[in-house]
Amino acid sequence: MNTTLRLTGAIAAALIGTASAATTLADLATRTHYHGIAFARAGSAELLLATHHGLFAVDSAGEATRISPVQDYMGFAPDPADPLGYFASGHPAAGGNSGFLASGDGGTTWTQVAEGVDGPVDFHQMTVSAADPRTIYGSYGAVQVSHDAGKTWAVAGAPPPKLIALAAAGTTADQVYAATESGVYLSSDAGISWKPLAFAGAVVSLVEAAADGTVYVFVLGQGLLRADAPTAEFVPLSNDFGQMVPLHMAIDPEDARHLALTTQSNDVLESRDGGRSWQAFGASP
Repeated sequence: MNTTLRLTGAIAAALIGTASAATTLADLATRTHYHGIAFARAGSAELLLATHHGLFAVDSAGEATRISPVQDYMGFAPDPADPLGYFASGHPAAGGNSGFLASGDGGTTWTQVAEGVDGPVDFHQMTVSAADPRTIYGSYGAVQVSHDAGKTWAVAGAPPPKLIALAAAGTTADQVYAATESGVYLSSDAGISWKPLAFAGAVVSLVEAAADGTVYVFVLGQGLLRADAPTAEFVPLSNDFGQMVPLHMAIDPEDARHLALTTQSNDVLESRDGGRSWQAFGASP
């Protein structure tokens, strides 16, 4: 589901425009691909979108402005401990891999913190523990884990087969979920081993965990579901997405019922009732 584009800086800039240029979400969707989403926790932006061509701040009306250098953000996650902190991985505009990156100014500038094991890595799946923000997981062949906010990394173990996404559990740093093409898996030993959790044989395109322990999944054919804990039963929320397949979700840290997600077709949707109903982001309530 992740197609890597390796563009020179000149080509990428020509495609997406200057850093200060603003566009609409509808226009942006035709120019790039989305690989991460977060609620902005400082400034006037409502959302941040990680794309093949930079990080974009989106206001409540759906206007998007690139705030970062042009580079490919394949993995992206906010730092739960810092409202201006974000982590990423992917590719520089000139090609190659970025390693593990961090920003401390809301996503405007980025620094390589580490190359990762056998790096520079390109984490297509990456997640930060809300229980311990120093614990970060990334997938680059194997599942790698850092316990010092990305400064050093170690191989934890092999991922479940046909991995799509990772999500660190909200209440326990050593627990991490995996969405795969054959169900949801759970590791309780920081990625060393995995056990099937639910939806065996089904494609699970999204998994996201909230700080209170709630976990959300999107299962093809079943829709969006949630569970209150790793051992709890998943209950349906919505299956009214048509041909859209949700891939990335963000949970508003100020309002857990306010959710946003992106789909395989670059739709940006939001829910204000905990995922039961959805509308295009920026549309009138």
